[in-house]
Amino acid sequence: MQRSTPARNAGRTIAVVAGALAAVLAVGAFAVGGVLLYADGQKGHDGYLTSASHRFHTKTYALATDHIDLHTDAPGWFVDGSGLGHVRVRATSNAGKPVFVGVARTRDVDAYLRGTAHATVADVDYGPFDRFRPSYQTRGGARPAPPAQQRFWVASASGPGSRTLDWKARDGSWSVVVMNADASHRVDTAVKVASNAPWITAAAWTSIGLGAVIAAIAAALLVAGLRPPRAPREPAAGLAPAAA
Repeated sequence: MQRSTPARNAGRTIAVVAGALAAVLAVGAFAVGGVLLYADGQKGHDGYLTSASHRFHTKTYALATDHIDLHTDAPGWFVDGSGLGHVRVRATSNAGKPVFVGVARTRDVDAYLRGTAHATVADVDYGPFDRFRPSYQTRGGARPAPPAQQRFWVASASGPGSRTLDWKARDGSWSVVVMNADASHRVDTAVKVASNAPWITAAAWTSIGLGAVIAAIAAALLVAGLRPPRAPREPAAGLAPAAA
């Protein structure tokens, strides 16, 4: 007669626990894939995901983002091609002044703004009722040179009305700068950001596929752990048990 041993019971318990954890991971992977597919479906007719327009303002000469890290371990063809997609930044002066918007390596932006009066967007708070509240780190100093005269911008746009830069994203640390085109103080702009994010669809289906694989593993572990032990074999008919 076969009996359940402590080792067998421990193995079954481990299988159940591992299966439950795998099931949780599978649900998480499905959720991530679903969110990404939803985001992909929100793209406009131009194929871009576009934010609402938000106001950024400072009494200083320039507004700059903190460094935007796009460091990735993806293959070179992905990073150097169109894998990271295109980013559009549209800026409109609320003061009626010609506006400048540019993107450059963070080290170049830091060197340009060093010693000048400027504000860095430190954080953004989305409060109740869609209240948008950016917070800034402001530094005092001199007036910077006119931005359009600088050669380090990888993409920029300048002039009256609304101006939009189109930047092909690249690996590295980047900063976006918004100024009055004449480098005067009191920058007050409405900014809208858009990206075509071509990687979203592939990432979504990859996450869903990974979730399916993990779900299959979870099911196998749970079946192995929860399956009742086999019943002992009955003695063959007509055979008497051996005498003691």
